[in-house]
Amino acid sequence: MNAISNLNLEEMRQHVLGRFASLFESQTRTHLFAANVSELVRNIHAEAIQGLQASFRQMAGFDIDPDKKAQFMAGIEQAITPFMRLDETLALLLEERKRQWQQNEKNLLQVMLEFDQISSELSGTLIEKDLLERQSNVLESIILSHEKVTQWKAFIQEILSSFHSIFPFNFFFISFAEKNNLSLYIYYLNNYSEEIRTAARMRLARDMIASLGLPADAPLDIEEFQVVENDCCDDINEINLITVSVPSLEVVNLAGLLGVAYGSAQELTVQEESVIRSILSVMVMVVGSSKALSRTLSELEYYSTHDPLTGLHNRRYFNEMLDYEVGRSERHNHEFTVLMLDLDDFKDVNDTYGHPCGDSVLRQIAETMHATMRKGDLATRIGGDEFAIILTETGREGAMVVAEKLRTELREISFESSDGKTFHITTSIGLVTFPGDAQNVSDLMTGVDIGLYRAKELGKDGIAMLESTERIRTERTNRDHAEKLRDALKDERIIPYYQPIFDCRSGKIWAHETLARLVEPNGETQSAGMFIETIEKYGLGRELDRVILRKALAAMRHCMDEGSEPPRLFINLSAQEIQGRGILGFAEQLCLDFDIPPSAIVFEILERDAIGDMTHMRKFLSNLREKGFSFALDDFGSGYNSFHYLRELHFDYVKIDGAFVRNILNSKIDYALVRNLSHLCQDLGILTVAEFVESQEILEALKAMGIDFAQGFHLDMPLPRLKSSD
Repeated sequence: MNAISNLNLEEMRQHVLGRFASLFESQTRTHLFAANVSELVRNIHAEAIQGLQASFRQMAGFDIDPDKKAQFMAGIEQAITPFMRLDETLALLLEERKRQWQQNEKNLLQVMLEFDQISSELSGTLIEKDLLERQSNVLESIILSHEKVTQWKAFIQEILSSFHSIFPFNFFFISFAEKNNLSLYIYYLNNYSEEIRTAARMRLARDMIASLGLPADAPLDIEEFQVVENDCCDDINEINLITVSVPSLEVVNLAGLLGVAYGSAQELTVQEESVIRSILSVMVMVVGSSKALSRTLSELEYYSTHDPLTGLHNRRYFNEMLDYEVGRSERHNHEFTVLMLDLDDFKDVNDTYGHPCGDSVLRQIAETMHATMRKGDLATRIGGDEFAIILTETGREGAMVVAEKLRTELREISFESSDGKTFHITTSIGLVTFPGDAQNVSDLMTGVDIGLYRAKELGKDGIAMLESTERIRTERTNRDHAEKLRDALKDERIIPYYQPIFDCRSGKIWAHETLARLVEPNGETQSAGMFIETIEKYGLGRELDRVILRKALAAMRHCMDEGSEPPRLFINLSAQEIQGRGILGFAEQLCLDFDIPPSAIVFEILERDAIGDMTHMRKFLSNLREKGFSFALDDFGSGYNSFHYLRELHFDYVKIDGAFVRNILNSKIDYALVRNLSHLCQDLGILTVAEFVESQEILEALKAMGIDFAQGFHLDMPLPRLKSSD
């Protein structure tokens, strides 16, 4: 529409200027004609006057009557006078006409110039509007998206197709100076001969290198694209450029140049060149940002599936490929094996030689794994010092060969610390095979973990397989129990039950042992004993201890408020608490809140847990007694060197392992052990508590041995409330 308006405006301008030129020509011709006529009149007048004057002179020489002669001369004089007056009048008329013609010429010229200026300005306005609309059409095509950023080269071709349809040009180019190389991308907007392409390529490469201040022989990668397939017959003698620089992007080490290259036959108006530069200014940001974002996205995509330290694939990619391999092997009836590797005592490397040395070890481990694997196998770093391998189409026997080879090679690597010391690393490997050991991803991961734990239990530096699928079900049950216990703790469905402990001499309730119970959503109550392994494995003991302690002391306070005198409480603690987890401070604060004396609380820990960390145990017992609490060693006698701990540590109470108590009537050995333990504790000033008292006969035998206190189902069952000692 605007193009047509511009064309009509130019035709009108040319037409009016032509009419003005015709008027100038007509006026000039009229002026010349009038001048010629005036000149002719003057000439005729002059000739007539000259003739009359000649006759006058001739008559003056005749000898005639004077009167007649005078009369004749007067007539001639009278005839000449009008001619003279006519010449004077004609001269005045011509002078005035000349002045008017000159004024008309000036006015006409001024009008013509004003019209030409107005029409030119109007034409320029229409051209600028057209250019702006064309510019807008190009900019509308520049819309960023994830796909366009990642495929930025194709995105540029889309923009150029729109660009070229509005502003025809010959070439478009983009150049980048990156960290390790120079890149030049040339887009051809017509089909050109190889000669023209070569000229364009050389010119653009030369100008790019010069503009970036690089040596003339700098290596350059050139990539070319054909955007428009139109044949071009232009004879391009010289290539001209319009360029805009890419701002330096130091974060990604990227700088560059882009612009339009066009042949000398293609003339651009000032407005068109200005609009092209404005479009390039937008494109330079789009191209530079797209290039940088594309690289960043590529790096993010790489690191989303790779471990940045070792270069191996990561856990995410391993999980995806494991799921894929299960499906593939099911379709093709193949076997495959998963290996799980854990570096033995790797923490010692970090603690002894530092984390940089540890990172170097992990990289060397990864290189060895990569070199050992077959093409098609997948080696990954799961996290920390754990690695996993998928051996495709490999059964148990073949996997054992690979695992042994890998274990041996890793064992023989000599690592070096920053101070020049050498050391070695051993590796434990778990192994599980699909479909013989497990048929889905979850079971495969559980099975290979079990194999790895077993390899650790067998002394490390070894390979272990899943012995039985029953272990997988057990592990899954433990996991289910862990989630059930977490929910119960969150919902306050963990409550204390209290089993009375009787004084063997008086027969009265002397204390209660606090036992945890889990209340199911349907109201059914379960013993926490079924969760013992879960509590230990998943670290839920700390939260469980605090819940039971808080509720037990609240129950004791309630009992005291009702006027009863509650007996002391034996409260079980998890092994982690002796490592300074703050349970004693928590208990001390509760005692203050409920106004309960610490002496009424006896904390008990299993013997196998208490003796596992002698250093922390001594400190724990010291803090415990400083705060006024007492301590009981549970399941005493189950340890392999119990007497040693009696000598090293002082306990207030010893609870004799029920496995010995329940058999004292049938086993001379158990009877002798319990009797001797009782006498030993009496000599050391330690009070004894016998567990699992399940008959009156056992109770009588314990009394005869001098056991101080007893508990068991024969005496009383665990109940949800405290009983008074009265």
